[in-house]
Amino acid sequence: MMILMNKIYMSLAAAIFLISCSSQTTDLNYPESKKVDFVETIHGYEIQDSYRWLENFTSDESKDWVKRQNEFTQKFIGNNRFKHSIAKDLENIWGGESISIPYKVKDKTFYYFNDGSWQQSKLMIKDCRNCEARVLLDPNTFSKDGTVSLGGTSVSNNGSLLAYSISDGGSDWRSWKILDIDSGKALKDNIEWSKFSGADWENDDSGFYYQKYDEPKEDLLKELNSSPKLMFHEVGTDQSKDKMIYENTNQPRWGWAISVVKDSPIKFLAISNGTDERNRLYVQLEPDTSFIPLIDELIGAYQYLDNVDNVYWFYSTQDAKNGKVVSLEIKNESFVWTDVIPENKHSLQSVNIFSNTIALSYLVDTFTEVQFFTLDGVYKDKLETPRKGTIRGFDGSMEETSSYFSFTNFVTPTEIYEIDLNDMSQKLFWKEDLGDYKSDDYISDFRFYESKDGTQIPIHISYKKSSKINATTPVLLYGYGGFNISRLPGFSKGYTTWMNQGGVVAVANLRGGGEYGDSWHESGMLFNKQNVFDDFAYAAKFLHRESIGSPKSTAIQGGSNGGLLVAATMLQNPELFKIAIPQVGVLDMLRFHKFTIGWAWTSDYGSPDIKDEFENLLAYSPLHNIERDKCYTTTLITTAKRDDRVVPSHSFKFAAKLQEYQGCDNPILIRIEGRAGHGSGTPKDKRINQVAEVYGYALSEINKG
Repeated sequence: MMILMNKIYMSLAAAIFLISCSSQTTDLNYPESKKVDFVETIHGYEIQDSYRWLENFTSDESKDWVKRQNEFTQKFIGNNRFKHSIAKDLENIWGGESISIPYKVKDKTFYYFNDGSWQQSKLMIKDCRNCEARVLLDPNTFSKDGTVSLGGTSVSNNGSLLAYSISDGGSDWRSWKILDIDSGKALKDNIEWSKFSGADWENDDSGFYYQKYDEPKEDLLKELNSSPKLMFHEVGTDQSKDKMIYENTNQPRWGWAISVVKDSPIKFLAISNGTDERNRLYVQLEPDTSFIPLIDELIGAYQYLDNVDNVYWFYSTQDAKNGKVVSLEIKNESFVWTDVIPENKHSLQSVNIFSNTIALSYLVDTFTEVQFFTLDGVYKDKLETPRKGTIRGFDGSMEETSSYFSFTNFVTPTEIYEIDLNDMSQKLFWKEDLGDYKSDDYISDFRFYESKDGTQIPIHISYKKSSKINATTPVLLYGYGGFNISRLPGFSKGYTTWMNQGGVVAVANLRGGGEYGDSWHESGMLFNKQNVFDDFAYAAKFLHRESIGSPKSTAIQGGSNGGLLVAATMLQNPELFKIAIPQVGVLDMLRFHKFTIGWAWTSDYGSPDIKDEFENLLAYSPLHNIERDKCYTTTLITTAKRDDRVVPSHSFKFAAKLQEYQGCDNPILIRIEGRAGHGSGTPKDKRINQVAEVYGYALSEINKG
């Protein structure tokens, strides 16, 4: 996820160090937050940043601040009257078994399994179709508290070796290791300093390709990451012997993902530019030769799918904002592109090729519709489902005649089916059992509402049928709205506990996501970002007009880019909500690009180094739009000490300033997790405790009236 960024030139206007308590307009007696008067001039604007010292979030001073803030917050969230009932409910729901969609390599089948009691799911294997499953890898043995987790996995082509990555305490940094699948013994191989990378095996299984960054010179959790290298690791050798396959020192923001073509010397190199979904595409025709540009500018996304002989299929968005399938034919070093399945009116979310069939998953008003085509692009059939929801899966090879897919929606726990393409028959493979939970006791309503500019926005409204829906009903309004990411119907154990307390869960599909293709994304990015905040605020207004909650009973929640969404919308519309819950949020829009991988988001947000983009960011940056003595919504900020994607200083600085400026008795709290990161790999007990404390506190505030 790489993008080129201009060098920033800043003049220091003032640096006068003063220590003081945050000014208090309430009787809450917040923990003391040191202020350091600091002003810098950027593009002619004087920017105050009194809490910049909190950017050094691993210092002893910051650790002390974290400790005092956590102790203060626990007085509010630790023993609220809803916490224990929610925790008990979650433990019951989490007590059932869960598995992932199985996938096959040769005769072996792999999937993740949790019996409900483990902190982390185990990687299972069936060595043949009728064999009993066995544990291949147990991440619960990595650490006593479950905070060291399993990241990505990749099985070699012959099914003999497993490359797997490990995350320590939620960090995005990964270390790769290799396991002999038949014996279950770990090899000595250890690959460090990989991030945002898979492991792509060479055809002969001699090793795999991966993306590596230089070892951090200072703080590994906040140092800027750039100039990655595409490396090849040979099995059984030390990492110091790894071969550098590709780099471009002139483009430090570019990133690499290689596709090894099966039984062929050909390799495709996708070159990313930050979080921009478009990419460049290069090809290597013979080993140890240079990569040749096929697509050398950002004109669309290109994702390699599969091949037969010298015909190669790709997903593409070039001249097709909703996505299409194209083929590339290589003959005598000539390259011929052909549209195989053209764009249609629905957003194409995923493409899978197996059993000489192309399976396309479209989004039709946020619900998945799967269509099957021949390799030549001729329509074959559509997947029949009794309900609307989200469908994922269809992994497989040309030789397989069957595959697996999952189905879920907001009130239906995961179901996994096996499909036989010979006759399109389906059979239930596994269904999530949550004890007393019955889908028929709940309802999920899909509707549209009008945003500020008249755009129709989809929203899912879910609740228990026995609940009374009126202006006093607790409403949890969730949104994301960014990076072309679609928030699709899916079962959530946390949402279920909210509904079990008589509440409504509303998920709005805001602009900035990918629900309606690139056009939907573009209407909520860069200079159009305000549309997203308006969409979210108007979702609340719509619900309240329909007597689904009110400003006194509505909580808003979102994480990461959704944390930005919650904070910005709350600051602009504090009267609409009872409580705001920005989680691991991007909250300082003038400095997000200064840490780890933050520069990659300039493709969606814009760059603070460019004057007009800086001015746009300044207009909504949560940290810079807090007004002194204004009464803001009760706010519970959450972050984690080891979040090296959206570094915790975003939340630290926002909390300190909001506490200082708050003009009424609505509490401003921050909950800071210890050995956790941006969210992935968090062990079960931590997840249960976080949901119980956050939702419990939100419900306690709502029930105050």
